[in-house]
Amino acid sequence: MHGGRHCQCVLMGLIAGLTLTAHAAGAQPARESGFVSMFDGKTLDGWRVTPAKAGAAWSARDGMIVGEGDKGRSYLTYNRGDIADFELKFSYRFPGKGNSGVNIRARKDPTGKRDFQAYHADLGHVGIGKQVLGAWDFHTPGRREHACFRGDRLVIDKDDKPTVTKIKNAVTLDDIRKSGWNDVRVIARGNNFKLYINGKLSSEFTEHLAPKRRLHKGLIQLQLHDPGMVVQFKDLRIRIMK
Repeated sequence: MHGGRHCQCVLMGLIAGLTLTAHAAGAQPARESGFVSMFDGKTLDGWRVTPAKAGAAWSARDGMIVGEGDKGRSYLTYNRGDIADFELKFSYRFPGKGNSGVNIRARKDPTGKRDFQAYHADLGHVGIGKQVLGAWDFHTPGRREHACFRGDRLVIDKDDKPTVTKIKNAVTLDDIRKSGWNDVRVIARGNNFKLYINGKLSSEFTEHLAPKRRLHKGLIQLQLHDPGMVVQFKDLRIRIMK
């Protein structure tokens, strides 16, 4: 009887030890239905740097994708081509200060004012301000670039008129881990776009413009914004709906 209890305790201890080891090693999260991994944890296979001359700015190390701003302002583009509707999950960290985020439905900017047109989920270091950390940004030259800051729910009507209301129980600065890992979830479905940080809705917008004035599909890109900054990503996975 006592021997059985001893064996059970030893087994439980081994399981706990293995669990801690897995977490310490930055193990990938458990497989989620419909999601596929975007990063093998070792290489940048499946990604490309844009522009190519900034290739040294992005690397894979210690289970992370690392962007170093001193090596070139740039994007890391996911090689899946144009994607319309999806759910994207990942974790990010800024060891110091930084400004990054995710371009979605990105495409070459025909006006030439930017490299890409896109809807942009903004992520920055704690303290950078709600207009960057947890906001939606409109990288859309040729049309109005609306404000949708952390805590905002924006609705754009058919005439491009914005209405902003506050999100109840939205993520706050206290919910975001300074210099630590934060979990992000981005959902793009039709004309509705949501950004979550650490399980709480941060910002959301819906647009009712004529279809020809909206972005319907495009690339997914990680952003490297400023010299001197470092940003890290891990556990990237996506569920493509359309």
